[in-house]
Amino acid sequence: MDTQTLITELQSFGLRLADGLDAAPGAGAAPPAEAGDGEGRRAAWTSRRGGAGPTQHVAATLGGATVMIPIHTDQAAASPFVARIGRDGAGTVVRDGEELAPIALVKAPRFYALSTRDGIPYPKIALLHGADVLASTVLQTCVRYAEPDKACTFCAIGQSLAAGRTTAKKTPEQLGEVAEAAARLDGVRHVTLTTGTPRSADRGAAHLADCARGIKARVDLPVQAQCEPPDDFAWFERMRAAGVDSLGMHLEAVEDEVRAAAMPGKAEVSVARYFEAFEAAVRVFGRGQVSTYLIAGLGDSLESLLGASERLVAMGVYPFLVPLVPIPGTPSAHRAPPSGDFMRALYTRIGPLLARAGMRATDVKAGCARCGACSGLSGFEAEGRAAAPPGPGAAGTTTSGSSDDATVQLRARAEQADLSRVPPLAPGHLLRRARAV
Repeated sequence: MDTQTLITELQSFGLRLADGLDAAPGAGAAPPAEAGDGEGRRAAWTSRRGGAGPTQHVAATLGGATVMIPIHTDQAAASPFVARIGRDGAGTVVRDGEELAPIALVKAPRFYALSTRDGIPYPKIALLHGADVLASTVLQTCVRYAEPDKACTFCAIGQSLAAGRTTAKKTPEQLGEVAEAAARLDGVRHVTLTTGTPRSADRGAAHLADCARGIKARVDLPVQAQCEPPDDFAWFERMRAAGVDSLGMHLEAVEDEVRAAAMPGKAEVSVARYFEAFEAAVRVFGRGQVSTYLIAGLGDSLESLLGASERLVAMGVYPFLVPLVPIPGTPSAHRAPPSGDFMRALYTRIGPLLARAGMRATDVKAGCARCGACSGLSGFEAEGRAAAPPGPGAAGTTTSGSSDDATVQLRARAEQADLSRVPPLAPGHLLRRARAV
């Protein structure tokens, strides 16, 4: 099985961990210590549960790339893939007794052992994501999450706060202090700041700008800020002036009926409004410096995801495609993640398209697309890359029962995609101001 196929399958299926090379697969498996466990004491490996960002994962190095692999989900507990991990964090990914590839867990950083001047453990302020990204949810509360009939069904922003693993609001001074230490002690190279959505019309942009300013006052690191589209697009200029280098505004889903079911509150902000915001943001931050999450597995069709991605790339927005990670305790906990075949059908079309548009992940200044660890997309960015055939053992490894024939069918559908379910990319459509929500 080639590396890209293995990464794609692992991110769909998850991974079971077993301590020691002599442990039986899945028997007595002890997951790595979570990020921030022990009130600031250094955890062995970077892993976390709950929260607003990539969660239920462990960070690992596989085939020379750092990837985030689900381990704390019901689906991962039943994964056909197991990694037998030694005390040094290194081991081998195994399926059905066949050794597939070496793997090494990313060790927890040194800054996790420190606390702020006001006594708050650094991991409650910001965490290491991937290998070199400092990430923080600057507002750990959300107007959507607070109302069950409005909450995004896949989000766990309140879980880590309820468990005492984070604080409700991070200050610019705290983030500047932690960022400086993370860069100095652990070689962190960029920062991702996200936020729960407040009731204010700026959708969190004001506090994100303050936090970016606080970081830049202490250390010269590129910063991405992530929020919903603010009512006033002038906030993009203000964020840029405060030190935000790239911007994320996350659609997550694109079909109206899927959005209404998966994120009823956020769906009140229309797809049209997002595309107006993207157009305005690209004018400020530049092509390739604006990105959006698209979560495969919420119900969007292959055609819709491909069509939306093609539209986004055409206007200079990086579509960061990720598979759904069903988080325990959320309404989507028992939803099946998308199959590896489904994700590869997306990656093999969108990766080369990004490369041809000159929008590679490595050119993004900061954020999720630059890190790339939660998606297999960046591995498919080489222009004209042909889809590698599934390696040995790939047959029957999808959650939907698809096979090699199914992969061919998916790609054929992509080539003949009916994009009518996604709003058209007509200039008048983009320039028309939708009602702000």
